[in-house]
Amino acid sequence: MRSRDYDLEFRERASRIRDGGALLLVVAGLLWGWCAILLMTEYSIETPGGNERECAARLFTDRGTANEGVYSGDYCADERDWPEALAVLGLSIPVALAGTALVTTGSVSRRMSGHAQAMRELDRLTAERDQRSES
Repeated sequence: MRSRDYDLEFRERASRIRDGGALLLVVAGLLWGWCAILLMTEYSIETPGGNERECAARLFTDRGTANEGVYSGDYCADERDWPEALAVLGLSIPVALAGTALVTTGSVSRRMSGHAQAMRELDRLTAERDQRSES
């Protein structure tokens, strides 16, 4: 395999790594969005009696239905609990870290390959110029 072919294959592999990392970052962003929806949006539940009940958002309630519902017999507290939102947020952290590492690795690999190619080209031009000046 010639060095040019190897270099092109290396760059292609680095691009795939970078794209995979970008995909993981998109997944992490979706998980963050899901966590935000769980914490910041109002929601409604159906009580065992068949009635619809409006519940306040978890993050913006101050002693409201979402936080003190258990004590007053309200069902809102059980519908969207903090552990679910925190689990989604916790799951997004390793996904985001892996995505960041892959994007960084792929980008640096491509840039280093481009730098190496530029250095080879510069050496080739310098060698040609030196040959001409010797003649």
